[in-house]
Amino acid sequence: MSVVRGGIQWLVEQDDWQHSVVFARGITPDELGLRMGGVRGSVASPITGVEAWNMVLDLATADNDVVRVGAHDGWSFAVEYGPRDCTRRLAEISRSGVEVVHLHPSLDHPPAMFSYARDGVDVCSFGIGEECWRWGDQPDLLLPELVAAGVLHSDGQYARPDDESYRDRDRHTLALIETRFDLSLPRDVWENERLLALVIG
Repeated sequence: MSVVRGGIQWLVEQDDWQHSVVFARGITPDELGLRMGGVRGSVASPITGVEAWNMVLDLATADNDVVRVGAHDGWSFAVEYGPRDCTRRLAEISRSGVEVVHLHPSLDHPPAMFSYARDGVDVCSFGIGEECWRWGDQPDLLLPELVAAGVLHSDGQYARPDDESYRDRDRHTLALIETRFDLSLPRDVWENERLLALVIG
């Protein structure tokens, strides 16, 4: 399967996917950063991904993270830098009619995770590569897409080949998430574009 460079499938091509990304529809990038716990004005000027990571290393003793925020193709997005992530805050981030998609690499406890929240409710979550175990208010929200993509059988059991590489396996799931929610975030924006940033205390 070819990777759409403007989508999100390129995430699996990274040897070091370390940072979570949050997509939010219905709020500005600045508001997304604030809902994630960012402090307005805590970073003086827009920064690149390398600069954000260097900030986290400098802030390590203070237990702070950094988030860079922007907008692309109708979604606000936030890239998280640091050991914590906003998984437990997704319902709060999605309050007042906002849609939120969270992709988290789960380096300490694989697999990578997908979560979707809407209007203050954790709707659906699953591990990418462990899609047969789903939870949330509507755990089967993406089941038709997972079956159509050949990730799961109609009974919810895993359908991918046992000997498939994890990158090919994960790309199938990211492709259907990309299509279902119309998500796109070019790699150059993620890594190199100077974006508004906030420190999360």
